[in-house]
Amino acid sequence: MENIREQFDILNSTVYGKPLVYFDNAATTQKPRSVVDTLTRYYITLNSNIHRGAHYLSNTATEAYEQCRRKVQSFINAKHAHEIVFTRGTTESINLVASSFGKRFLNSGDEIVISGMEHHSNIVPWQLACQEKGAKLKVIPFSEQGVLDFEAFKQLLNEHTKLVAVNHVSNTLGSINPIKDIVQYAHSFNIPVLIDGAQGISHIGVDVQDIDCDFYCFSGHKMYAPMGVGVLYGKEEILNELPPYQGGGEMIKDVTFEKTTYNELPFKFEAGTPSVGDVLGLDAAIDFMNTIGINNIAQHEDMLLQYAMQQMQQIEGIRFIGTAPNKTSVISFLLGTSHPYDVGTLLDKLGIAVRTGHHCTQPIMERYGIPGTVRASFAVYNTTQEVDIFVNALKRIVPMLM
Repeated sequence: MENIREQFDILNSTVYGKPLVYFDNAATTQKPRSVVDTLTRYYITLNSNIHRGAHYLSNTATEAYEQCRRKVQSFINAKHAHEIVFTRGTTESINLVASSFGKRFLNSGDEIVISGMEHHSNIVPWQLACQEKGAKLKVIPFSEQGVLDFEAFKQLLNEHTKLVAVNHVSNTLGSINPIKDIVQYAHSFNIPVLIDGAQGISHIGVDVQDIDCDFYCFSGHKMYAPMGVGVLYGKEEILNELPPYQGGGEMIKDVTFEKTTYNELPFKFEAGTPSVGDVLGLDAAIDFMNTIGINNIAQHEDMLLQYAMQQMQQIEGIRFIGTAPNKTSVISFLLGTSHPYDVGTLLDKLGIAVRTGHHCTQPIMERYGIPGTVRASFAVYNTTQEVDIFVNALKRIVPMLM
């Protein structure tokens, strides 16, 4: 653990004179020195546009960029490297599918099925697609614990269902959804499935061929990589059927004023100049995770989750939001009737970074009848000592609020 923490200079920071305790990892993870050094090295020694240059810098940057594509392929066990499309993040990946899939497959009266615990980024794009085509959005309910109602899900599917879109892990509840079962059942009706993997990719080993999902979307910045880079995985056969999301350079094969023919996969969906440095940072982040091992990361974070839940149960007036038996390193909670923002502000003054609010999941808050929660979320560099500091801080502020 000491060796891991040494790679994150920001963890040595102080906030209001207190050592920083960073528990906002579901929003974004901190970046190891190897990722920061990779970004710096690219802009100092290799800065160049890729794919179309005939010179050394362009060719070298292109090879590094495509090497990352192959590394992502291996990391999630995709069948082909051209099934990996680089985007700006999970949000753009989902919007890409919603727009292109909607144009190609969605018609009036059709239905899209999502869950009640989705991030706004896996709600709004489908609403837009449905509004454009006159389709309907159907929602899978979930229990008080935060467990998807699988029987209700099965009842929602019918001949009008064109796609199912669910998250792998809830960013608010921490619930790990049974995505393999969801995919298997949907496929029995020949319905494709998109998985929002923003919260799953850094906590759980992902094998897209084993899951058999048609799309898997994730962001680099939640897995120790820079902001501004993400991935859309899509099965080759379905990506080939979708029209381009954006027009511009790189996504074309031939252009005349009369007609444009599109490039092959994955370039058909990568219009314009990409964020090359950030992609190389993603490459370094995957190396960082692979060095530790995703199973070791998951084991450590689960230990922190169990330890924190046990310690927090001692706090007067605490209410946990999301207590699914199968969950990962997210704890959402309330202290009595205190507003989440007040709790978060007091914790900040003690050097502890947490997230407060609705976490871009307003339907979840409506389901529980609350304005928001305080959310603590863990990463591989967090420790039980930090959990102790956090719990003692909560005990200290309870008398101030209640």
